Amino acid sequence: MAKIMIVEDEAVIRNLVMEELEKWEFTTFGTTDFHDVLLDFEREEPQLVLLDINLPVFDGYYWCQKIRDISKVPIIFISSRSTNMDMIMAMNMGADDFITKPFQIDVLVAKINALLRRSYDYSEGSAETLAHNGLTLNIDNSSMEINGQIVDLSKNEYRLLYILMKKHGKILSREKLLRALWEDERFVDDNTLTVNINRLRKKIEEAGMKGYIETKVGQGYLVP
Repeated sequence: MAKIMIVEDEAVIRNLVMEELEKWEFTTFGTTDFHDVLLDFEREEPQLVLLDINLPVFDGYYWCQKIRDISKVPIIFISSRSTNMDMIMAMNMGADDFITKPFQIDVLVAKINALLRRSYDYSEGSAETLAHNGLTLNIDNSSMEINGQIVDLSKNEYRLLYILMKKHGKILSREKLLRALWEDERFVDDNTLTVNINRLRKKIEEAGMKGYIETKVGQGYLVP
């Protein structure tokens, strides 16, 4: 079963989450050294990270960014902070989901399972690449190739591009893209999708290809 790393400075919450997740047959590890969370991450090699925002020394945003520098492992923020800005900030730092304290453990487990399925088991068929209009998406390593240039993508950027390319020629609504990216889109501010689309577009344009993703006002997005 997958190993889950819990980065939570409140020992009662940390131990409770670990205990409950182990009942669901997950392996867990709880960080207690908040001076170097990255060291624990590299040593433990978890398949998913639960990360609080308010932490000693450096906050969760800092550690999320540090993890993203070296890994695409799924990250779920768990926090009592629940403003739209907190959620958008979490997504901008590379998080995959956000759950607000207090929460039901079965909701957390559902989010964990959904992320694990999408992160480690959602490539369709045996094809290693997906190509369209001069852009090649490498399914094995979540990167894209344009004019011989390899560009790494975050998991959400990869998933967005994968869906748009698979459905090229069809307009995909914002709602459909949100559902494809996040199992429970209720927490996602509408700006979150815009942020991810804009970040993906910027990477494609910087690699020398403009206009690859079109916006259809009032309808959604399209890869023609």
